[in-house]
Amino acid sequence: MSFNEELLDDSQPILYSYWRSSCSWRVRICLNLKEVPYDIKPISLIKSGGEQHCNEYREVNPMEQVPALQIDGHTLVESVAIMQYLEETRPQRPLLPQDFYKRAKVREICEIIASGIQPLQNLIVLIHVGEEKKKEWAQHWITRGFRAVEKLLSTSAGKYCVGDEITLADCCLVPQVFNARRFHVDLRPYPIILRIDRELESHPAFRAAHPSAQPDSPPEITK
Repeated sequence: MSFNEELLDDSQPILYSYWRSSCSWRVRICLNLKEVPYDIKPISLIKSGGEQHCNEYREVNPMEQVPALQIDGHTLVESVAIMQYLEETRPQRPLLPQDFYKRAKVREICEIIASGIQPLQNLIVLIHVGEEKKKEWAQHWITRGFRAVEKLLSTSAGKYCVGDEITLADCCLVPQVFNARRFHVDLRPYPIILRIDRELESHPAFRAAHPSAQPDSPPEITK
């Protein structure tokens, strides 16, 4: 069955995902928190030069990236846009506060991670930077971003990123902490980030979204 044929099936949402993609991961968390059942269509970012570059997948996501979500008869790309759509169409389990200022704080954290950190250490950028320099490059941008996130959290955090309820900011934070560890970033200067990550690591929605729980996760990967 081709990608396009799958897109015609409007029975259950389909998430085009890669097990270690933090963008896919944050959408998986959001879907899980909102208790939206979905199927995963794995897209390998490394097999055969990257399945995201094939002509069929380009019809799904012209940016040749993951994630993409087929839902409600539509195909959506870009993780933050997908999460906002889920929030607006499935508000029963809200991931944005009612208070407008707190909503802005959630969006600040999401933007710093999704625009100011993650794109600078994703696969396509690291390939361009080169094997020799990619670790130093990733560490620089993650550290720079986490300094800002930690500062924001010092005034916004309760139990979680903004107050005592899980929000979209938490969906973005946890995968980025995983990336930081992957690139051996020293996380000791960010105690609030670490505390929130520990708080969420055992939450069922977060555990089910973890890379080790994905159908395309390599067998040697364990949490």
